[in-house]
Amino acid sequence: MDSTGQTFREQNREMLRQSGKMRSMLWILLVVIVALIMVVMFFLSDKPVNPIPGSSRQMVAVITPSWTASKGTMQRHERGGTEGNWVSVGSQAPIILGRNGLGWGRGLHQIPDDGNPVKQEGDGKSPAGVFRLEEAFGFPTIEEMGELKIPYRPVTEYLECIDDTKSQYYTQLLEKDNVELVDWDSSERIHRSPNAYHYGIMVEHNTADIQKGAGSCIILHCVSVTGDSTAGCTTMSRAEMENLVNWLDTGADPLLVQLPLPVYRRLQQDWKLPNI
Repeated sequence: MDSTGQTFREQNREMLRQSGKMRSMLWILLVVIVALIMVVMFFLSDKPVNPIPGSSRQMVAVITPSWTASKGTMQRHERGGTEGNWVSVGSQAPIILGRNGLGWGRGLHQIPDDGNPVKQEGDGKSPAGVFRLEEAFGFPTIEEMGELKIPYRPVTEYLECIDDTKSQYYTQLLEKDNVELVDWDSSERIHRSPNAYHYGIMVEHNTADIQKGAGSCIILHCVSVTGDSTAGCTTMSRAEMENLVNWLDTGADPLLVQLPLPVYRRLQQDWKLPNI
């Protein structure tokens, strides 16, 4: 065997060894990259997504001491823009909500799998989370209310909110005389409760991508009986409700944020919530 052929074979073996080492290094690098991607995805998925729209410049924050508490406080807040700080408006006011406290509702937020209750029809809980406020109603006429910055419906004998899960109108506030086919057996007849519904503001809970049985007809309204809890609504004094109706501005994309205090504290930084 001549020296030239032996040298060639040795060079070939060395190239194969180097190629094998390169493939091993590439595999190790690929495994490391995949592991890093999985770690990043885990931390990102575990971080709460901020449900507060940048367009929102008004917020009604309702805070309770715990998930089971039926009393708490309400504070109005506003900001100048997306990056602005929330500033308190007016004074803190007492509120009463569902007799069984709070359960995660269906709104702008993602419902976390944290072991806490989830709002269901008839459970006596008010919805927790972030919800839009888009419409008001009341017994005063439009003329009596003056200029408002939120859509307002005067109460008539036909105004109802449908809580019958079998109805195609489930969760809707509507005028019964405008409906061709009345397909419900249960509803909240607004005109029958002039004290409670002297003023009301609809909470946009379970009104988009509606889930039957997840709760309906959640309303901010006046306290009818002092100290009396509700079936799921949030109530306050008539004076506070009047202030709220006159303050809300649809152009400011107003929100209701309703949470137990420990949850509010946990989410405050991620959701950029007001200081309380």
